[in-house]
Amino acid sequence: MIKHLILLSICLLASLLSLAQERPLKIAKLKYNGGGDWYANKTSLPNLIAFCNRNLGTNIAPEEEVVEPGSPEIFSYPFIHMTGHGNVVFSPSEAQNLRKYLISGGFLHIDDNYGMDKFIRPELKKIFPELELVELPFNHPIYRQKYIFTNGLPKVHEHDGKPPQGFGLIYEGRLVVFYTYECDLGNGWEDQIIYNDPEEIRQQALQMGANIIMYAFTQN
Repeated sequence: MIKHLILLSICLLASLLSLAQERPLKIAKLKYNGGGDWYANKTSLPNLIAFCNRNLGTNIAPEEEVVEPGSPEIFSYPFIHMTGHGNVVFSPSEAQNLRKYLISGGFLHIDDNYGMDKFIRPELKKIFPELELVELPFNHPIYRQKYIFTNGLPKVHEHDGKPPQGFGLIYEGRLVVFYTYECDLGNGWEDQIIYNDPEEIRQQALQMGANIIMYAFTQN
């Protein structure tokens, strides 16, 4: 545990000093079990990274890494992104490792790509059985980083006529998991040719993604 705390503290410090580093910071996508398409939205993170490097002055490696929830390598990344449409399963050891990672200062962004909700909620209970997902108010700092979203998350794609919602798990006063629901945020980060979304919608999605990155890097 102490080793993990030291490793993650070093990564978080590196994120704050990324501009001064020659070596770029790395973020990762979570490769989970259960049969869900963890690999969805192949162009989304590279596009978000490029947007952040250009508009926030970050120094993030242009391609994301891939990490499994039970791997000790997870402590090398201050930011983990997770997406998909279907089933998710964390083993007890994976849930314990994710808990250690998040308590140690890590940050997990989960983007429901439509269909993940009923699977991810019970799996989050394995990680933090004592916590409940709460909807974040629109004045939460995650909506007020470089870009201001007075009405919360942007709506990228329509499915069930529901408003987009941003939920969080808050551990000892710190947001450790941010769950974007009914939003399709990651789809908005994809190459324009994939969904042919209006550029205004894509920019809103990228700006909200940049806010999440900025919040995750600076809140600790």
